[in-house]
Order: sequence, then C-alpha cells, then structure tokens
Amino acid sequence: MKQPPGLLISAPSSGTGKTTVMLGLLRALRDKGLLVQPFKSGPDYIDPAFHFAAAGRNSYNLDSWAMSDALMDNLVALSDGADLILTEGSMGLYDGVAKPGQFGHGSSAETALAFGWPVILIVDVSGQAQSSAATALGFSNYNKEINIAGVILNRVASPRHERLARLGFEKAGLKVLGALPRRGDLVLPERHLGLIQAVEHPNLEKAIADYGVFLASNVDLDQLQQLAQSGVKASNSNSQLNLPSPPGQRIALARDEVFSFTYPHILRHWHSSGAELSFFSPVLDETPDKSADIIWMPGGYPELHAGKLATAENCFFAIRDHARTRPVHGECGGYMVLGSHLIDKEGISHKMVGLLGLVTSYAKRKFNLGYRIAETNSPVEIFPANKKLRGHEFHYSSIIEQPDEPLFSVKDAEGNTVSETGSVCGKVSGTFFHMIAEAD
Repeated sequence: MKQPPGLLISAPSSGTGKTTVMLGLLRALRDKGLLVQPFKSGPDYIDPAFHFAAAGRNSYNLDSWAMSDALMDNLVALSDGADLILTEGSMGLYDGVAKPGQFGHGSSAETALAFGWPVILIVDVSGQAQSSAATALGFSNYNKEINIAGVILNRVASPRHERLARLGFEKAGLKVLGALPRRGDLVLPERHLGLIQAVEHPNLEKAIADYGVFLASNVDLDQLQQLAQSGVKASNSNSQLNLPSPPGQRIALARDEVFSFTYPHILRHWHSSGAELSFFSPVLDETPDKSADIIWMPGGYPELHAGKLATAENCFFAIRDHARTRPVHGECGGYMVLGSHLIDKEGISHKMVGLLGLVTSYAKRKFNLGYRIAETNSPVEIFPANKKLRGHEFHYSSIIEQPDEPLFSVKDAEGNTVSETGSVCGKVSGTFFHMIAEAD
C-alpha cells in the first residue's frame, strides 16, 4: 500500500512554536476538506492528544530509536485513506542519541529520512532578520539527504521585519511558505513536563480554530501540499513488531487527568491482540473492574492531585484487594501512587496505596530524562526473566526510600547504568520507565 504524501514539521530547537503551528496547519487543512493523518516523532504523550483535537484522527508516535522498522511501517499504514500526513518533530531536527558517524539516532531527521518526508522548518525570527536564514541554511547543509523543502517564519515583528528576513532566505535559496506575525495568544499553557494536557485546556476547540484561521491567513497551504511527497511503502504486516504482549486478558486501566500517559500504539496492540480494556478514575474514587486480570496504573501528574488521591479510599482499597491475588503495575506517576507516600513540592507528605515501600518527593526536584533499556532481573507476574524493553524516563521526582526488590536492570541509550530500577513486592511492580516496545 502506497502511503499518502507527507511532510515533517520541525525546527532548529524546542520553543520555536512548532506545536502551535502544527495544530494550526492540521486544522487549516482539515477546514479545506482534507483528511490529515498526524504523527509525532519521538517519545511524547501530550502532543498526540492535541493532534487528535485538531485533525479528528488518532495520532501515533514514531520512534526510530525505540521501535523496529516493521512497527514504524505498521503505524504509518494507519494513514490509509488520508490525503496528507503531517508529522511533528521533537526538540531540534537533528537532536537524538549520540551515534558515531551520523546525526542523532531517534531524531526527527531520521524519521523524515525513513519515510521520505520533506521537512518544513519553523524558524523563530525574533531578535534577528537575515541572520535567521543562515541558521536555516546550516540545517539544510548539515545532511544533504534531508530535504528542507521550505520554511515558515514565526514571531515576525512587522512588515519590515518580514521583508528583511525574506531577503535572507531568498539569498540562501530557501522557500518561504509563510510568515506568522507575533501574537501573544498563539501559545499553549505549559508546566514542568511541557504543555498542559489537552483535557485540561480551558477552551481547546476555540484555540485550535483560531490557530487554523491564523495559519490559513499567513501560510500558502496549496504550496505546502505540493511539497509533500510519498515515500516508502507502508506495510500492514504484524511480523516483527517487537511489541509486548498484553499483560492480561482483562486490563483495568486508570484513566483521568492524573493518569493519562499511555502510548496509543500500546493500547491499540493490546486491543488488537484480544485484550479487553476497562477504565476507572482514581481521582474520582472509582474502583477498577473486579473481574480484571491486572490493574495498570499509567503515568501522569499525581503530584498535582496528591491530596485528592489520598482521600480515594474506595479506589485504593479495591487496588489493595486486587493485589492479594492478581498483579498490579504502575508506570512513573502510577508507580509513585502505588508507593507508600508522595511528598509534593510544598513538602507535604500524602499517603498513597502502600503496596510498595517507595517514597518519592517533589520537594527535592531532580530532572530525570532519557531513553532507557530495561531488563527484568528475575521473572515476575507480568514480565518473564530476561525480558528486554525499550522506553524512556521523564520526571522531576526524587526517590527518598525504595526498600523493595529491584524490578529491572536499567541502562541509558549509551549503555550507562541507571539507578532508577523500579521495584517489585509480591504481585505488585512499578517503574519510572515508560514502555514503548520490546528490545531486540
């Protein structure tokens, strides 16, 4: 099956406005009557939910470090029936894991190259004019295999500023697809992990509709579409997807504004493999399905709701009761809630489920970020011995106590040992590690 034509939206660095531009493009093209399939390059839980709101189609992550080629092909095949693929990059275009002899492994550039997608570079021209073209030209020349098809100028201060910047790009031989005047409201609210979640935005539909009108008024959408290219053939084959099997036939999944960090491709795989998913909200003190084989507690923002979670007596009792006979697993925020106590940024200690001895603190902030390879030390309820998984870690909490047995041996992408091993006690396990795929 031939994939639809596609483009990758990237930038020289984070903070250039590429997410708001991406959302505006998705909505503007949708308003033109196009079916646009969004993707996100790299590990990110938050952006795909915004993509869905803008495009009306589920967005999936593509991660060339963590995923097999077959899995990435399989996910891109989900664009069948779309008119256009738009993929949002992460960080700067070439940022990824250090790998001798090439640009970053897992970078947005690597994703673009894998699928033959031209790159549209979002260039923040604030504080400069012609000099911004030199930056973009450097990106174009850095790797000649990457096709920088055009640029969109962001945060333009005035018509004169735009004219000067365009002169620079004309001299550099780079196509300018549009120029976005500086607007203080063209931003999305943020917190320490990046954007707030889509479900928390006070008026998301209005914001995205405004972005769509703004992008349609200032970007040549017809020219942008013409630059899109169809690349390699995508396959629907389920062979060598390197995805972990469902942890049970019936999975009770915590889902609300606290527990929302679950990769769509994981849930899709579990469902297509025959697992039955049910959902419950701990923050609303809902109880999980009593017939579930396993309770899965995803990551999220428990530190923002620790006081309310601590009063979820019915939910916590049901989780403890389940754990007497069946497994419970937590990832990052879910792991912290399965622990004994969570200390918020004000230093207040909140009692959690208590199935693990873990005590974590946001009063002692520590930034933990990066790809991870995790291997089980010994067989546990849901992971056989020597199971290797690829994923990432991204949180600001510190471990105060971790008295239980380690769940994994963990290394970063460069092979260095990582101290956050997760833990296991009886049928309960948890880790700061977010699972993306199985390792080779």
